[in-house]
Formats: sequence, structure tokens, C-alpha cells
Amino acid sequence: MKTLKKLALILSVFLVTLSVLPAQSFPSGSTRGTTEQNESMRPVQIPNVAVQITEPQSGREVAFSVRLLLLLTVLTLAPSILILVTCFLRFSIVLDFIKRALSLQQVPPTSVLNGIAFFMTLFIMWPTFTTMYNNSFKPLSDGQIGIEQAYKEAEAPIREFMFQQMSDDTSYIKLFMNMSRLEKPQTPADVPTYILVPSYILHELTVAFKIGVLLYIPFIVIDMVVASILMAMGMMMLPPVQISMPFKLILFVLVDGWGLLTQQLFNSVLR
Repeated sequence: MKTLKKLALILSVFLVTLSVLPAQSFPSGSTRGTTEQNESMRPVQIPNVAVQITEPQSGREVAFSVRLLLLLTVLTLAPSILILVTCFLRFSIVLDFIKRALSLQQVPPTSVLNGIAFFMTLFIMWPTFTTMYNNSFKPLSDGQIGIEQAYKEAEAPIREFMFQQMSDDTSYIKLFMNMSRLEKPQTPADVPTYILVPSYILHELTVAFKIGVLLYIPFIVIDMVVASILMAMGMMMLPPVQISMPFKLILFVLVDGWGLLTQQLFNSVLR
């Protein structure tokens, strides 16, 4: 109770002191401020955004809406499409195989391997992309051709690249042609794009796995030798992978593994 009385007394003294202070608390000679806005300043104009939905008045408007919807869909799937119709798929799988063959868990990171595969793919596909730009995008931006013609001109170099990679193995094209119940194609132009793309994807997966098997063989030999030595020495509780990993790295560095791997990957694509 005594404490409350003291707090009440202090608060009352403080309020009385505030009431007797002069109205002008600023010292003499100080600059007076103002709250009025300068007339030369204009307020920020925020535009209104209106969305209006109307019914199409003709078939041309319906076709334009459908084209716009398809274009947005293609732009959404563009990264996946570029990955699947280029050599990125082969490079990324092979680089992941070499990482697992070396018994490496975190080094190099997957993002780094994907970056290496991306720039290697860009190096390989640059002539194809240049042809697509010169024959499709540039004439379209200049108004010389329409969208349909630009699509055909952009599709032709990609189809040619995929056919070049599948020149020695057309079994997947025959498989998808038989599944679609289409006639046997006489020329590459007779193969639809929706048949060519999945055939190319399966072909790239097969080639990448074949390269991965060949990469695994020397490292498996090192694992077997190290495991045999450890068992002969009675060190059965020691993980063989942990002991063999330095020997794998030494072998990979001595033979310039990254250089040989990159060169052979380029040779497998550029024939």
C-alpha cells in the first residue's frame, strides 16, 4: 500500500508540472515548421486496372484465344521440352553416373553437375539454336512470316538433330509407329513429331545407361580388389567403399577423367 501511495504521489506531481509548462516548448530562434503541402507538388497517380471478360463475336476471336492458351502452355513447359529434345538428358545422366561410381555423396553438388551439363548442351546445340533464330524468330519479329511458318522453321533443325542422333538405331521409332498403328515411314519427314520426341528420349536414356555401365567397370574392379585385401587382412568391419574412394579419385585424376569424359561425350553427339 505504501508503494502504491508513493507511485500515485509521483504521478500527480508529474501531471502538475506538465500543466504549468509554457505552451511554446521550443527555444527562441528555432525554425518554425509547417504541415501544409507545397502547391507545386502533385500527388502520385495510381492507375486503375480493369479486367473485362466478353463473349467472342466470331470464330477468329475464338481461335486467337485458343492460340494464346496454347502459347502460355508451351511457355510453361519450355524448360522441360528443351531438356528432353537436346543432349542435356544424356549429359546429366552420365555425370550423375560418374559421381556415383566415384562413391561421392555431396561433391560435386547436383546443381553443379546440372550446370556443367547445361553449358555443354549449349555448346553442342549452339549451331541448331542459331539456325532456329535466323529462320524462325527473326523473320517472325520482322513480320515476314506468320506463326505457323515460324513454328515449322523452328521445328526443322530440332528434328534434324534428333534424327542424326538416332541414325544408327531406329527401333524406338518403329515401336511408337507400330503402337500408333501408322504406316512405315519412307522418309524422315513421314515421322510425326509426337512420335519422334518420345523415341528420342528413350534412345538418349539407353545411350546414357550404356555409357554409365562402361564408366562403372574400372571402379568396380578397384572396389573388388580393396574388398579382397581387407578380407584377407581380417578387417571385415571396415567399409571397403571408404578405403577405395581415395584410390578411385587418384586414378580419375591421373588419367584426366574430366577431360576424357567431356571429349567422349562430345564425340558421342558430334559425329
